[in-house]
Amino acid sequence: MKIVRAERAGMCMGVNLALSKLDALLARMPQPNALFILGSIIHNPQVVRAYADKGVITVQSPAEIPAGATAVIRAHGVTKDVENELRQRGVQIVDATCPKVKAACLLIEKHTATGRVLLLYGEATHPEVKCLLSYAAAGAFVFDSREACVSLLLDPAHSYCLAAQTTQDKAIFKEISAELKGRADLDLIVLDTICDATRERQDEALRIAREVDFVVVAGGYESSNTRRLAQVVLSQGTPALHIETAEDLPLAELKKYQRIGLTAGASTPKAIVDEIERVLETL
Repeated sequence: MKIVRAERAGMCMGVNLALSKLDALLARMPQPNALFILGSIIHNPQVVRAYADKGVITVQSPAEIPAGATAVIRAHGVTKDVENELRQRGVQIVDATCPKVKAACLLIEKHTATGRVLLLYGEATHPEVKCLLSYAAAGAFVFDSREACVSLLLDPAHSYCLAAQTTQDKAIFKEISAELKGRADLDLIVLDTICDATRERQDEALRIAREVDFVVVAGGYESSNTRRLAQVVLSQGTPALHIETAEDLPLAELKKYQRIGLTAGASTPKAIVDEIERVLETL
């Protein structure tokens, strides 16, 4: 059996930056249990548990963070209202929002300030999408597929801007862009908000999918970009499995394949990918 591992498998720049900020805070705080994160710092449960063991407290509501405490804004960002609420209550904020997400927020803010309605390709319940929507000054529509986009009832009397969650499928976004730009009655501009690291991972996953019989995609089950990698592989007709750790590998089934690809989402630690590769090599 041959294992083909993606060169870009594992943590991206935005995730590494967020964790570096959190590590720096832990190193200088005498009482780490006064450090809060609103939602998971990244979408990887193994990483979240490791920081919980160090005293970092993850909460789901800004009301759970005491006034005067220190709060880290997760890599996915938070809404403008939540950030304002924390500041008004005297919470010390350390912003670990991914720079790509922050750039997308500011781009949306700029182009909706003139009255353009945002059309956002993304998952409505995802924390990043909620963050992006909070910067849309003139309203927004959210959709998670080309079909859902086509079914939108858009008023030609309004102007629009099209953007995407930073981890979305670039090929589908291109199809959506072409579909909307083909409507002569729409005043539309397209914003380039899909992260380069996402594009590169997806391109590499496509290449590997064409070379192997099966692809293992490693990452948190709540990780949007990891799920997207698995979907990209499946779109090529190559079987794929999304797992979190080596313990999730269906070893008996995998033995029947001659060439197995291995890639990982942008929140997956290298140690987890290494362990999966070691187990696959035993087959």
